[in-house]
Amino acid sequence: MAIRTLIVDDESLARQRILSLLKADSSFQVVEECSDGASGIRAVLEHKPDLVFLDVQMPGTDGFGVLEEVAPVHLPAIIFVTAYDQYAVRAFDAHALDYLLKPFKRDRFLESLARAKKALAEDRNSEDRNPEDGNPGQEKLLALLRQVGGGRDRFVIRTDGKIVFLRNSEVEWIEAAANYVRVHAGQRIYPVRDKIGDFEKQLSPSKFVRIHRSVIVNLDAVAEIQSYGAGECIVVLRNGKELPMGRTYREALDGLVKNSR
Repeated sequence: MAIRTLIVDDESLARQRILSLLKADSSFQVVEECSDGASGIRAVLEHKPDLVFLDVQMPGTDGFGVLEEVAPVHLPAIIFVTAYDQYAVRAFDAHALDYLLKPFKRDRFLESLARAKKALAEDRNSEDRNPEDGNPGQEKLLALLRQVGGGRDRFVIRTDGKIVFLRNSEVEWIEAAANYVRVHAGQRIYPVRDKIGDFEKQLSPSKFVRIHRSVIVNLDAVAEIQSYGAGECIVVLRNGKELPMGRTYREALDGLVKNSR
């Protein structure tokens, strides 16, 4: 079965180089070439390719922006094509399928193709995988998007077979539920297979605070803190929801409230 492949790069010479090298291997079928992020988004959603050679830096929508747009619908395997130096590339080498540092040599490109073939073959042969465990390639990209999104006004979660992008302002509170967390965003509740401690790491520390071993709140969603004496408190959200506060977490919340003034 041919590996349906898309090339997204704003540099014509880079696209031509990738295309010429791909033509030597009949395993890869190039479905389209794109010169910017916007057309790359359209092409991914239209063709649903198995593999995308994706430039990191492009005018307008960059490579990460492309991933954010397509992830909820179709997230293919990604080989980054980048002019970043070796130190910057290390950040996503652990998550992306591979990367090609411009200008790349033929041997390095063939190594990347071999890695892509192996990874995609493993995915296709893993029919007995638990659907809740997700696609390994997708999980790597999800980890990358979480890393890139750190410190921004959004984070990403995988829930019910989808990847959802949420802004900090949408999320009111998060609760632990056995091996899951439930993300409460208005009338929507997103179950996420994760431990609350691990999930907390992707949240903005200036916006979200742990108030209980099983509860995290968005500081902007807090209306008031009510004391019941002997150090016992509850946190009341603007929507009227009352949440318990553990004594050991009061200091952290007080600090955030103070710093937000």
